[in-house]
Amino acid sequence: MTTDFVVKLADAARKKGHDVDIWLSGNGTMLSKKGQRSFKDYSSLEKTIKDLVDGGTNVTACEACAEARGYHKEDLIDGFGRKSMDWYLASCFSADRVLHIGGE
Repeated sequence: MTTDFVVKLADAARKKGHDVDIWLSGNGTMLSKKGQRSFKDYSSLEKTIKDLVDGGTNVTACEACAEARGYHKEDLIDGFGRKSMDWYLASCFSADRVLHIGGE
């Protein structure tokens, strides 16, 4: 599954009235980097992600994963968070449902 699918699924769920949180880990943390641009046939999800955040979706990147890939706090799209894996696990336990998409 692609990041495009995850973002579209989150947007559809939010539009149906569901609270949605997105956790980015591994290479997925690249979605948190501001200033991305579209290139030929490759889509940029920055605007869609910003719309999700503006609509109340909590988007959080794994701090260690982002740092390992050279993405720093100052590189974050406005409204994004960076937290530890401990925070992610605690949020999973408090959620009604968790849908894990990806294989890293």
